[in-house]
Amino acid sequence: MNKSIFTTFFVLLVVAASSQVNPVITQWMQNTDGILGRHYMSGNSTPIVDNVQANVQLVQYSNNWAYITTNGIPAYVTGPFLDGNPSLAQDQNAIFKFPLVPSENTGVPTSTNGGNIGVFVNGVALFDYRDGVSWRAASSSLAGGPIPGPPGDGVWNRDAVVAERMGFDCAKGHPAMGNYHHHQNPSAFNLDLTVISDVCDLYLADGLYVINDQQHSPLIGFAYDGFPIYGAYGYLNADGTGGVVRMKSSYVLRNISTRTLYADGTNVADGPDVSDTYPLGLFREDYEYIPTSPASPDFLDEHNGRFCVTPEYPEGSYCYFTTVDENWNSAYPYAVGPTFFGNKVAAKVNSIAESVTTYDATIEVSNLELNEIQMTVFPNPASDIIGLQLADIVRNNYDVKLFDMKGNLIQNAVVYQGSTITFLDARSLYNGEYLIVIYFNENSISRKVVVSK
Repeated sequence: MNKSIFTTFFVLLVVAASSQVNPVITQWMQNTDGILGRHYMSGNSTPIVDNVQANVQLVQYSNNWAYITTNGIPAYVTGPFLDGNPSLAQDQNAIFKFPLVPSENTGVPTSTNGGNIGVFVNGVALFDYRDGVSWRAASSSLAGGPIPGPPGDGVWNRDAVVAERMGFDCAKGHPAMGNYHHHQNPSAFNLDLTVISDVCDLYLADGLYVINDQQHSPLIGFAYDGFPIYGAYGYLNADGTGGVVRMKSSYVLRNISTRTLYADGTNVADGPDVSDTYPLGLFREDYEYIPTSPASPDFLDEHNGRFCVTPEYPEGSYCYFTTVDENWNSAYPYAVGPTFFGNKVAAKVNSIAESVTTYDATIEVSNLELNEIQMTVFPNPASDIIGLQLADIVRNNYDVKLFDMKGNLIQNAVVYQGSTITFLDARSLYNGEYLIVIYFNENSISRKVVVSK
């Protein structure tokens, strides 16, 4: 065989083999079962099924790039958005292009921007901290009247997670002109240790995953520089040792009562004094970065990440984490930012201009044994509704069946890929004990539930 032909053939083999284990190809949730999106309308706690497929529709790759086709719609229920946002989550019909091998930016870091800065593994967009409003524009909506000066002066930039909390749905997301997205850790409000929004009370949803402080959080997305994004917990030490701990932001609120200077001492146009109307943390510039101490490896760098070993990257990689505080409430800078670690090369594209291979999602089988999944049944005892929550990221559909204690099948349900929860109707059940069984392939686990009215 000609040496050059052999070399080319060898390189293609290596690329093909590495592609089959590259997380930027294998970790997307491809919807092979026709799962449709759902949404709530304000005043109606029954979800409406949309005619749009949820999660990711197609994954393709070349020698250097992965192409992710998605509608941008999650499997968990979206809405309502109770701050008056009239938009609904809408089909984005998008193709996102990610590098197979991301690279560190050794020059001036690139700032994150408004709009998409990454994509979650279910095809939903990630935004950074901002809502596109700076304090002069924010004053109109927060204080009830305009303040002289140019709207949106870009000096004191409003934090969406604080300013727009009332507009987030139960899964902590909302749409911008139909583009549904998260600015923060995509786990439902009602699952936080301290619940700061009651939207889940009437419009229960779940989010992409459930925080579990006993195991390394799942890989939940990729930033626009190509590096992976994880949930809130990781290994203490970068080499994968030391047990599982909460990853902590190195940004802290400044000790200020007036807004006249940035943390680095720069004299800028004055912002509003700290008050109940303009609380500390309402603006991105209320924070300052405190460099990580070598004695505290669980604190992240200025980009909200670090080099470390993870389950998907046993040889190590730079990774971002979605930071939360001790109560599991979202903590600035939330996911990625305020600058990227790597070279920002990913983008939304209109078409694919090179030869690609389609990734077969059916060859991926969850590496998590069914009996290792933490399953919670609530409430227990139950009277009207029985909820079933899985404490992990759900990459496959799980069939759920409810039996009486004689073995009679009473109801069927499904925990859909990309969600974590399902419900059973207990209103027609007699008082007594029942058995909930969850199935995947030929495996199953079960829990008892008591119905008491």
